[in-house]
Amino acid sequence: MSKRKIVKIDEEKCTGCGFCVPNCAEGALRIVDGKARLVKDIYCDGLGACLGHCPEGAISIEERDAKDFDKEAAERYLKKEAKKKSKDLPCGCPGTAVQTFNKSFSAGAPCRQTKGVSELTNWPVQLKLVPVGGPYLKGADLLIAADCVAFAYPEFHQDFLKGRILLVGCPKLDEADVYVEKLSGIFKSAGLKSLTIVHMEVPCCFGLKNIIDEALSLSGKEIPYEEITVGIKGDIK
Repeated sequence: MSKRKIVKIDEEKCTGCGFCVPNCAEGALRIVDGKARLVKDIYCDGLGACLGHCPEGAISIEERDAKDFDKEAAERYLKKEAKKKSKDLPCGCPGTAVQTFNKSFSAGAPCRQTKGVSELTNWPVQLKLVPVGGPYLKGADLLIAADCVAFAYPEFHQDFLKGRILLVGCPKLDEADVYVEKLSGIFKSAGLKSLTIVHMEVPCCFGLKNIIDEALSLSGKEIPYEEITVGIKGDIK
């Protein structure tokens, strides 16, 4: 234990967007209970590579008593986490089987169907479960939506989903680095026709845009996208 420089997180400012997580090369940061936290002091080298990636300015460097940075321990931890992420879901859950539903549509076409008809054409939709090489992603008009949007916006299927392939996730509660890795792979290989993102107006939900921007940067692809913000009362902002 010695006095040294180490990351400090202001929990009042932190929205839990997770954008700092993939920018810590040592894996010292993780989203826990909706806030960024240090996993262990020994994983943080105190150099502050994550500082410029927090949109809220919630991360700083302080000098305090802390255990010395352990590079070997950090490397072991990163390998362990990578191994965990690479494992398939147990039991070969049939609910994750890739499926495409044949429907005749075009993106943005006026809806003439009976109220209440589902416009979902792919499964799974959870970003964590979707395979990078999913066949329905090839040449798709892709919609990436925050989890809460469909509950807040009553015409979600008709106005947003019709004619598009859907991926959903929560930028506050899930691990941003997992999303960035998955999306960068999709952007590299899918040859998307279009990309639309829809998120809520609450601050933490804007983390979805940050995740997509980071994934696009890593993929090396330039894919223009439309960003739509939905209010908590169901209006378009």
